[in-house]
Formats: sequence, structure tokens, C-alpha cells
Amino acid sequence: MNLPNSITCSRLLGIPIVIYGLYQSDQVWHWASFTIFLIAAATDWLDGYLARKLNQVTDLGKFLDPLVDKLLVLIPYLTLIELRLVPAVGVSLILLRELVVAGWRVNQTQISGANWWGKAKAVVQMGSIALLIIPIPALQVWGIFVFWLAVAITLISGGIYLQAGLKTAKS
Repeated sequence: MNLPNSITCSRLLGIPIVIYGLYQSDQVWHWASFTIFLIAAATDWLDGYLARKLNQVTDLGKFLDPLVDKLLVLIPYLTLIELRLVPAVGVSLILLRELVVAGWRVNQTQISGANWWGKAKAVVQMGSIALLIIPIPALQVWGIFVFWLAVAITLISGGIYLQAGLKTAKS
């Protein structure tokens, strides 16, 4: 377990705190959830940067990073459904894409890193969550717009990923 992979796994520690804070009525908890979520989202960039900089890119990291990203996104989205801040249909489309791509990856012999669309998907998803959990109503309104943008980019990136995979499989 190298440093970048350890940082990847550390993102998991913030998820329960973020979720707990969202269920509290005290605004201090909402700000804490927002801050911890931003820190966890920032480590997504940090672990990748360090893996490349320290020449520590591993197959384990290529597997763990997207898995932890999915948990960091889907668990708060599910909570936001329950809190009636996002519609279940949008989260269902995101979940569907993630399951289809994960199912496709299971049969791959080589693990590839994320392409530009996959990185954009992660940034927009995390941005929407941050805007939705910040306790500023005007920004939460923008969060809904960014959420639907995240749904669109998620579906587009999934289609591009599968299309590229099918081309490679035919070769």
C-alpha cells in the first residue's frame, strides 16, 4: 500500500461524517459536512498527482480510485434523495451508468485509467454535491442545475467509454 493508495482509502473515512452532518439540524454540522466533503474531493486529485509524480501508479490504485470515487459520490447522492434535495431518477441514471461500466470492466484484462470525460464526470458530480450540501440556499439552487449537468455528463462519458471498449474488443 503506497502513499497515493493510502490517500485514496482515506477518502472513505470522511463519508460517514458527511452523511451524519447532513442529518443534523445545526448549521455547524452542515458546514462541517461541506468542508469534509471538499477535502475528500480534493484528495481525489492529490492521490492521482502523487501516483504520477512519485511513479507509483499501480493496478490497485487504478481499481481503488474509481471505486472510492463512486462511493464518495453515490452515498451522498442517496442521502440527498432521502433529504429531498435531488430526484431519485437522476441518481438512478448515474447509478445505472456506474453499474454498466463496472460490469464491462470486470471482463477487461487490463485496467485503464479515466479519460477526460470520466474526470469531468467526477468533478461535476462532486461539484454538484458540494453545492447541494452547502448551507446557502442560493448556491443549493445552482446545485440542482449542476446535478442535472452531472447526470448528462455521466451518461455521455459512459457511452464514450463503452463505445471505445467495443472498438478495442473488435480489434
